[in-house]
Amino acid sequence: MGNGRWNPDDWAGYAQTHVQGKTQSQVFTSRTLKKDYDPSSIVQRESCDSNKNPKSTPIILASDVTGSMGMIAHTLMQTGLNTLATEIYDRKPVTDPHIMVMAVGDAYTDQAPLQVTQFEADISLADQVKDLWIEGGGGGNGGESYSAAHLFAATKTTVDSVIKRGKKGYLFTIGDEPIHDGMTQSQIERVLGVQMEADLSAAQCLQMAQRNWEVFHVVLSQEGYCSYGRDEVLRSWRNLMPERTIVLEDVTKLAETVTSVIQVHEGDSVDNVSKSWSGGTSMVVSNALKGLPQGQVSPLRRLR
Repeated sequence: MGNGRWNPDDWAGYAQTHVQGKTQSQVFTSRTLKKDYDPSSIVQRESCDSNKNPKSTPIILASDVTGSMGMIAHTLMQTGLNTLATEIYDRKPVTDPHIMVMAVGDAYTDQAPLQVTQFEADISLADQVKDLWIEGGGGGNGGESYSAAHLFAATKTTVDSVIKRGKKGYLFTIGDEPIHDGMTQSQIERVLGVQMEADLSAAQCLQMAQRNWEVFHVVLSQEGYCSYGRDEVLRSWRNLMPERTIVLEDVTKLAETVTSVIQVHEGDSVDNVSKSWSGGTSMVVSNALKGLPQGQVSPLRRLR
């Protein structure tokens, strides 16, 4: 998928009809998991080059939708998708973005611990995101199943950037809680429809995803669980990915932060990227990028 191109004018018309002035429940009207987004029913999600996107770059945003975290999806629908797409087109840290959105829950308690859109490059992505079920569950058990997003990316994506150019895609999990330590065999089969020989730890799931994906996690430090359990959340994630845990103070700057992480990983400096944003956004991005190492981009991966 991903044959079109993002157009801000298309977004403006879409947002006026479907998003502006609407509450979260008015935007996200699904009240159950739809088969189109059920990972156990999906064979593969594909990000393929096309005439309009000859050097596609897959980008996954895997958002926690438990408890109050449905507001992340709402923020993406209000401004985030348009900001992310247009800024990547303008700044060109990577070429031809194909964006997928995942909704992440809790494999121990939720009916829909994971939902997955197609990879898309145009306004059709917004319709799919709007169609996701904001279950709002979570088990109150000190974590969420972010590893499901890692496993899906590892086992059920086919992307031309890797196959044709040896260039990894980008995967960002986003949320306010610690990560459960992986998934059991039964959870993996139920949620993903994939059979494994044993349970997998969070580290094993991450390692599988890292074969084809540059993986980061964005901690929403002022929201939900993290607003009172920050140390626990950061300890969980920094033990797993010490240099790739991004601490974001303002969820409304999520798209700008994701864009900035990609820029730095593709070789720009934290200082340059932070200063490229105006007003308060510059400070939020600067704080989020602290400790993020500048990427060493080989000629194979540098496409611009």
